[in-house]
Amino acid sequence: MVSRPIWKGQIRLSLVAIPVELYSTSKAGARLAFRQIHEPSGKPVKYEKVVPGIGPVDADEIIKGFEYEKGSYVLLTDAEIDAVKLKTRKTLELVQFVGACDIDPIYFDKAYYVVPQDELAEDAFRVVRDALRKTQTVGLGQIALRGREYLTALKPCGSGMLLETLHYEDEIRKSDPFFSSIKKAAAEKDLVSVATELIERKSAPFDAGQFKDHYREALRAVVDKKIKSRGKKIRSNKEDPSAAQEKGNVIDLMGALKSSLEKSGGKKKPSPRARKAS
Repeated sequence: MVSRPIWKGQIRLSLVAIPVELYSTSKAGARLAFRQIHEPSGKPVKYEKVVPGIGPVDADEIIKGFEYEKGSYVLLTDAEIDAVKLKTRKTLELVQFVGACDIDPIYFDKAYYVVPQDELAEDAFRVVRDALRKTQTVGLGQIALRGREYLTALKPCGSGMLLETLHYEDEIRKSDPFFSSIKKAAAEKDLVSVATELIERKSAPFDAGQFKDHYREALRAVVDKKIKSRGKKIRSNKEDPSAAQEKGNVIDLMGALKSSLEKSGGKKKPSPRARKAS
């Protein structure tokens, strides 16, 4: 069953307008969620809206406020916020196109499936999709979604398209404060050579189905076990594997890399460059 769209509007390319719908690509209930519980009573903890010096307040007494200086707020009603008219609330205009690999992954935020609203929109939808695929580009634009305006990238995805929201430049932390203490000297060539061979042996096409959330599965097993034991506490005397590893002797880097190569076994896979050359 297809979920409800989170946005309905149109993609505009020059004079062409395509009615589309957006759907979230991720499942909301895929991860385990916990509630805070009052242990003596076993009842869930609830949260109240509380004003210092006044106490709990009703929801209809609450409006939005922007703190323009410490302790001072300008208040806005829902009507005033809704009155802000943005073209991007219903229209995603493609204003620029860039190479599919030109956007640094650090800018990507969240992805949405894009589908035409009806059969009449499909022809134009397919034209834009196939043109993006042929030129190997993504379309940039902006869209108002859930109370804010996002920079977005539109690209082909199977028979449909994918819309990815991007962070604005001022939302990204600069790397210099984090990387400034790392020495600029290059790594030893012999070490790089061995590491490169290890990487090439382990190289393969990406398949998300090969990876599982082991933490979620282990946590679910603990939950199921406690359900069967009727809520009794489960204790484990097993030593943390990471702690045991820290107690072991430190192996030199070259020895560790060579051991990894031996364990990987098999013949060396040709690098992507070698495959292209052939």
